[in-house]
Amino acid sequence: MIIVSDTSPITNLAAIDQLDLLHQLYGSIVIPTAVYNEMVAVDKVVPGALEVQTLSWIQMQAVGNTRSVADLQVNQDAIDLGEAEAIILTQELNADLLLMDERRGRTLAIAYGLNVIGLLGILLQAKSKGLIPTVRPVMDQLVDVANFRVSTQLYATVLRTARES
Repeated sequence: MIIVSDTSPITNLAAIDQLDLLHQLYGSIVIPTAVYNEMVAVDKVVPGALEVQTLSWIQMQAVGNTRSVADLQVNQDAIDLGEAEAIILTQELNADLLLMDERRGRTLAIAYGLNVIGLLGILLQAKSKGLIPTVRPVMDQLVDVANFRVSTQLYATVLRTARES
């Protein structure tokens, strides 16, 4: 199973000390170079930066078709380099799943026919596999500690799906 991740699932889970959920769920993940750089090559401390440099189950891989990445960015105003590379790398690797939270990136990835899951879907998977007992406290931590944004409606939907409401 090949899993590609954008930046936010890694940084948000690392911020609340739950990054290992990705390892437990998927074994290993692949991140494109731009995602690695968004975390490591910046002037501030980013949660997960040390982990992407040291954990063997997080593998960085360069996108082969950089022209497709550039075209994607030109044609999609709000897609950043990390999102564009994650989408193209998912295609190039014929990956099973793309981990991405940003709405525009997710919408574009789905339009490209990719399987996409966001952080809240990851939490639902983690609960269904018995990796976390409940979703609510982890979502609350994401909101309080990582400043993760989730609408009241989506929050309630996730709780209903998790049978916690």
